[in-house]
Amino acid sequence: MPLRHEVAHLSHLHLNTPVLEQSVDFFVNYLGMSLNGEQDGKVFLRTWDEYEHHTISLSQHETSGIQRTHLRAASQEALNGRVAAIEAAGYGIGWEDGDPGYGPTYVFRDPDGHELALYWESERFSAPSESKPSLKNQAQAYPGRGVGVRRLDHINYLGVDVEANRDFLQDMLGALVTEQIVLDNGSVAGSWTTFTNKGYDAVYTRDRTGTSGRLHHIAFATDTRADILRAADIALEQGVFIETGPHKHAIQQTFFLYVYEPGGNRIELCNAGARLVLDPDWKTVNWTEEERKKGQAWGLKTIESFHTHGTPPVEAATVAH
Repeated sequence: MPLRHEVAHLSHLHLNTPVLEQSVDFFVNYLGMSLNGEQDGKVFLRTWDEYEHHTISLSQHETSGIQRTHLRAASQEALNGRVAAIEAAGYGIGWEDGDPGYGPTYVFRDPDGHELALYWESERFSAPSESKPSLKNQAQAYPGRGVGVRRLDHINYLGVDVEANRDFLQDMLGALVTEQIVLDNGSVAGSWTTFTNKGYDAVYTRDRTGTSGRLHHIAFATDTRADILRAADIALEQGVFIETGPHKHAIQQTFFLYVYEPGGNRIELCNAGARLVLDPDWKTVNWTEEERKKGQAWGLKTIESFHTHGTPPVEAATVAH
């Protein structure tokens, strides 16, 4: 197993959307992200406190979903070590040039078929004059537009075999499992893992359709709970679909709002730095089936679509209850 923190952090995501123009508008005018160029059919967007070139790339596609998840290695040596391990385990795809602002990138798949990539070399973002910040320790000025999300927080995949994917993140990438849902039959229905000191960076939850390679949601961090309440008001004004929230999760204690972007991908807004895992000897918190039946820590009962909606969409008839 690799040492912890050989993966520095969750970096940038490539999303598919069947309605590119409307999705770009959502990320810019609802979430408050900034455009940072286009290339090869990708539109690049960034959160205001991100130090790298972009946070999200969007591509026109026949359907929605996650195309690729990028992770930054902690060093060139860490990258080399992780690539060797991934190749030896048979999950590798190969090297390619990175997106603008990113160096050589190694592409691979998890056991469920989600495409991921590791890189080390990264060009730090230099804000143009119109968005230069007043504080030199900030990447760009606060946009003052829409929700004003600060950074990418985490990604939640849907997976056929949660345990296989959890073990992959541990064994190949050095992730720490912070919390899990363990069913009465002993199987794991959800696993929350971290590469950093945040409570979680990557999550796998069981796909009830039995379909591999799908996305449950991506999440962006705001500064405060008040920002999330304001996000609900802005969604109302802009006609953004609110799926559920604001409520508080029991697992990880996240205060949240879930919305759909126009392409159908689920987006979570959550409070930044709600919980940090500083304990070097952290023991995984396991939630029982009975405990999970209680739903959220507080707020309305979890709605059915939260357990059935994912992207790309599948026929409702295939969903198992």
